Amino acid sequence: MVLLEFAMAPHGRGESLSAEVARILDVIDKSGVPYQLTPMGTILEGEWDAVMAVVTACFKTLQADCPRIGMNLKVDYRAGPDSRLRSKIAKVEKHLGRKLKTAG
Repeated sequence: MVLLEFAMAPHGRGESLSAEVARILDVIDKSGVPYQLTPMGTILEGEWDAVMAVVTACFKTLQADCPRIGMNLKVDYRAGPDSRLRSKIAKVEKHLGRKLKTAG
């Protein structure tokens, strides 16, 4: 199972990129892949091919009218079950004995 965190944005579009981010999130939300939106990016959870297909679809969505696109991408693969979007946070909270502020 893969946790993939990425941020993608066109260059040269001005200071606010919320319209382009909304286009990307529309693709992600419609994909059916579990995700978590954060202020600095989006985390996807699934099999390698599924999450990479979502990243590719997001890229192609922007590529249609953006001549330059930047992306940061981080991947954590671990064989085993899914639901790591929640379980990783829950394990840290268990060690601390309290809930933490999270994006979810």
